[in-house]
Amino acid sequence: MDLLNVLHMNATYRDCSYANSSTLQKYVMFKSEKVLQDAIEDYGANGFPECFNLADLGCSTGTNTFLFVANTLDSVHKACQKKNLKAPDEFQVFLNDLPNNDFNAVFKMAPPFCSKLENEKDLQRSLKCFICGVPGSFYTRLFPSKSLHFVHSSYSVHWLSQVPEKLVENKGNINIARASPPSVYEAYFNQFKRDFTTFLRMRSEEIIPDGRMVLTLLGRGVSDPNSEECCYIHELLAKSLQDLVAEGLLGEEDINSFNLPFYTPFTDELKTIIESESSFGIDKVETFEVKWDMRDQDEIIKSKENSGKFIAKTTRAVMESLLAYHFGNTFMDKIFERFAKHATEHLSREKSIYFNILVSLTKK
Repeated sequence: MDLLNVLHMNATYRDCSYANSSTLQKYVMFKSEKVLQDAIEDYGANGFPECFNLADLGCSTGTNTFLFVANTLDSVHKACQKKNLKAPDEFQVFLNDLPNNDFNAVFKMAPPFCSKLENEKDLQRSLKCFICGVPGSFYTRLFPSKSLHFVHSSYSVHWLSQVPEKLVENKGNINIARASPPSVYEAYFNQFKRDFTTFLRMRSEEIIPDGRMVLTLLGRGVSDPNSEECCYIHELLAKSLQDLVAEGLLGEEDINSFNLPFYTPFTDELKTIIESESSFGIDKVETFEVKWDMRDQDEIIKSKENSGKFIAKTTRAVMESLLAYHFGNTFMDKIFERFAKHATEHLSREKSIYFNILVSLTKK
């Protein structure tokens, strides 16, 4: 599978678009806002450059894309006010994602966003912001050497550059599952280790010395990679695919030949890789949990859908491109109808959570 040209979040024009189904990701960005503010304030302790260059890796599309930009600019403004520093005259924002991301929707939102910033009534907040899209994999070089002051990525680096090899023993599963043999975990971990090391090495060439990077990703809070905490939502998706096998719509081999390029690291695994690569110092590592259905954690989010349908919609917005490429578009509605049913049944018995890792780094 050529992930560079296959993987993307559902485009804005889709009924189940990422832009309309990313309330989880928005909630996670709010949860990580304080760490982002601290990183910006710490970086600007001795002043900011005239043009502040920042990049968002895995920007996707929709209001979340510009929420990060707005939060970062606001953090710079607050840091300057707090320490009586001169704010940057200009901001250069690079929005990165894979080539099939819905950049058209991003570009349509950019001019009114920038215009609003330039016409703030408070002259202290009036600023120039230049936004450009950067298509490509963040496992490659994306920017000139020592050109970035700040890098951000939320819910992106748990995606691998490719499906790990040697997964023949993972029959009936589509990721690490509770029934997966140790060889499957080893293949996934080794792929993540290579990929995340490459990610850090690429960014180390692009970020200036003392520049900052803040990453939020799905992980796990226990060392056991087969724990339900990180496996179960993909097991429900695999169960939904098995339903179609039972109905004669898919073959068993269709599922056996499909695995997700997705790995949730244990916190200690992540820290060890960062320390081993050695280009960045770890300033802060925090973890937090978010319910699968996090609507009751955020009063702003209003939705009448039951939990199963809500989770199916958010999962479909993220996973559909991979499933459709492998299984075909014909079965997407059926797969996620069954997924909604299984998720509803599961949540009627117990509440499940996503475990999140938030790490703040400084370029050495």
